[in-house]
Amino acid sequence: MSDMKPASTASHDVIQTQAAPRPVGTYPHARRVGELLFLSGIGPRDAATNAIAGNEYFADGRVRRYDIAAQARAVFANVRAVLEASGAHWEDLVDVTVYLTDMGRDFKAYNAVWAEHFPDIETAPCRTTLGITALPTPIAIELKCTAVVRQPAPAAGA
Repeated sequence: MSDMKPASTASHDVIQTQAAPRPVGTYPHARRVGELLFLSGIGPRDAATNAIAGNEYFADGRVRRYDIAAQARAVFANVRAVLEASGAHWEDLVDVTVYLTDMGRDFKAYNAVWAEHFPDIETAPCRTTLGITALPTPIAIELKCTAVVRQPAPAAGA
């Protein structure tokens, strides 16, 4: 049973799923236009608890330390959940933009997790990695993905 909540027009479908964390603003998890699927930025928050994988906090709520590998794995799981809710598959990814809040510290570990999920350069999506100063919640990584889906979108309630 799909929990996709489509808001269809003649040209696109909007995808929302309870299998991924709720967006932090008023935007969908994904939007499908023809064969293209555009995912909104996705972070490592847990869909059920909103907890952030790998974060340890001080008593006042500030982040004490984080585990970029744990956050990267959680992001990939959330991307997979949105892809599946959209009728897409991991192999349908064609382009990924990665945002890291500490490129110097985290790139090597992130790159190792990427290689676990995309071991073959022939089937891996294109990737751009950007170092940024902050994200809207206390996360160290966010992904923006595009996929190509050649099958019909799932029917609502299917």
